[in-house]
Amino acid sequence: MNQLGTEKKSIDRWRIRFVSLIMTSVILFYIIRLFSMQILEGQAYLEQANQNRTKEISIATQRGIIYDRNGFVLARNVASYNVVITPANLPDVDLLNPNGDVQRIYRELSKLIDVPVDNGEINEETVRNFTPCYTDFGIKQIVYIGDTNAPYNAVRIKCNISAEAAMIIREKTSDWPGVGIEIVSVRDYPTGELTSEVVGFLGPVPASQVDIYEELGFVSDRDKVGYAGIESYLDDLLIGVNGKQVVEVDGAGQTIRDLQVPVNPVPGNSLKLTIDTRLQSAAKTALVNQMTTLNLLKGQEKYQIGVVIAMNPKTGEILSLVSYPTFENNRLARVIPADYYNQLQLDTRKPLFNHAISAEHPPGSVFKMATAIGILNENVVDVNKEIFDPGRITILEKFTPNDPGTPRDYVCYTYKTTGAGHGNVNYLRGVALSCDVYFYKVGGGYGDEVPQGLGIWRIGEYAKALGYGAITGIELPGEADGLIPDPTWKRIYIGETWSTGDTYIATIGQGYVLSTPIQVLVSFATLANDGIYMKPTLVKEVLDSEGNVVTPFTPTQVWDITQDKLIHVYDENFLQTGEMKSVEPWVIQKAKEGMRQVVVDGTATDVFSGMKFETAGKTGTAEYCDNIANDKGLCIPGSWPAHAWYAGYAPYDNPEIVVVAFVYNGDEGSVVAGPIVRNVLEAYFELKAIDSGVESNP
Repeated sequence: MNQLGTEKKSIDRWRIRFVSLIMTSVILFYIIRLFSMQILEGQAYLEQANQNRTKEISIATQRGIIYDRNGFVLARNVASYNVVITPANLPDVDLLNPNGDVQRIYRELSKLIDVPVDNGEINEETVRNFTPCYTDFGIKQIVYIGDTNAPYNAVRIKCNISAEAAMIIREKTSDWPGVGIEIVSVRDYPTGELTSEVVGFLGPVPASQVDIYEELGFVSDRDKVGYAGIESYLDDLLIGVNGKQVVEVDGAGQTIRDLQVPVNPVPGNSLKLTIDTRLQSAAKTALVNQMTTLNLLKGQEKYQIGVVIAMNPKTGEILSLVSYPTFENNRLARVIPADYYNQLQLDTRKPLFNHAISAEHPPGSVFKMATAIGILNENVVDVNKEIFDPGRITILEKFTPNDPGTPRDYVCYTYKTTGAGHGNVNYLRGVALSCDVYFYKVGGGYGDEVPQGLGIWRIGEYAKALGYGAITGIELPGEADGLIPDPTWKRIYIGETWSTGDTYIATIGQGYVLSTPIQVLVSFATLANDGIYMKPTLVKEVLDSEGNVVTPFTPTQVWDITQDKLIHVYDENFLQTGEMKSVEPWVIQKAKEGMRQVVVDGTATDVFSGMKFETAGKTGTAEYCDNIANDKGLCIPGSWPAHAWYAGYAPYDNPEIVVVAFVYNGDEGSVVAGPIVRNVLEAYFELKAIDSGVESNP
């Protein structure tokens, strides 16, 4: 018996030790865990707890307003009304009466805003693709998703309802608990399509820039940024700074109290543009009417793309900028409709593309003015020297100095219709008549008549001095820089040696030469302004939210080609000597006299006859063969299609406005583009007379 009792006691002691060990281990585990959580990781858990109870609310700012030069609103913010439901504030669901208050609210609201009560199946995929306001879900499904995510956060049921419907919903607040109206600011463009190529439009924050904008305090699925025009280029000025409110919330997301003093939003700056909406309307009307009339006469839609730009040459202020066709930015203001956007994208005329600053085309004869100042400044010919134009000349196409050459004919435009040329032509007549053979000879040289022409290197120097081959820096996105070719460029990008013929054809703005309409405008503005190149601008003033001027208008001079040494000096072998020079003032004066002769007794005489004020300008007909013309089989050797150009300014003795018109596939500059410029010039002086209360006579 004693032995058995002893064994029993020893077994009990073992069990006690075992249980004690387990209990000690558990206690130690919790002690270590509590030490780790409270001491070692306490700060991290404290921060996490604060994050769970803290919510940062972004307070939307107001985007700056855009005005024209006369204070007419081009872009503004207007109220848009959204129907929202806060799930937590809806009446409690009565299980005994499933058609109670909540269902009644849904039914009555559905009739008012035309959103079904019950529609769509909720699953993982449909919830993932759910976007408030742009969904096929019914009210019941939208509220369910909102209740699941954050019951105290209002969820949008329908956006942009009428003010009348919003008023009705507000009046029913007591009958429809949980239903409310959210007022948000949306962009509105009073002038719409008239100025859309200048103003642009807004869109959601691009996915590639979400992190950047969120770091700046913007909300990616609420705030919008500029997508085109001034809205895009000067987005940083217009967008403003969002405000911030830090609040404490409970587990369901309900706001309890403010944790910090709210930071008020800072409205964006407003802009007053240099554009005159009235002149913009006149310019667009002139362009569209001209193309429409000519299309009716031809019985086909031949003329569909065009540009008109007007600028004050003394200040660089852009008075009108028309790129046609364009888009209706009001259709893109609240949301970018996929069907309309795809329609714009598929349109071969590229309405979203700003043809005024981004389209690169051969400038043709308007480019001759770069050659014209070069040949006088380099003493290639004397002003009075007569050069014979037989209508057709033959040169030897050479790729190297020792190349025996291949004969190649170059003709003047008159030769194609009359079989003859202009006869003896001096400088002023060469410009006035836009004589191709005259410019071929002075640009590339021609035997003893012109022993050494201007040459491609020096042509490039004078073209660049007038603004070709570089962006102007106008406040619009997507500006192209054009192309002033030279032998180095051709070797690198074409893989061929420069030829004699390349120089001849570049002299008249053909071949590889490309320019944008705004570059052509700037080149003529520089000549009209006696050689002073003023930077083109669309911004007249920057205003704060109260309308006070923050940045007044200050014209920016890029350079003065008669004072600044911009031209490289070349020796007889066309090698740079290291010296630089400017353009003689008398050269600019002679160029202006030549452009005056264009309208007095030249290629634009008929178009500009009978005007009340003196004007000057230059016609341009530029042959081209792009992918569109090639696809249509229009690139027939010796009979390529042509673009129409005209650039002119007025008054001749004291220029206030310079205008360029371009019509894609427009055939003849004097016939198609010239009348457009005339209409714009006349509209400008009529508006000036109206503003001053006197007769329209500059």
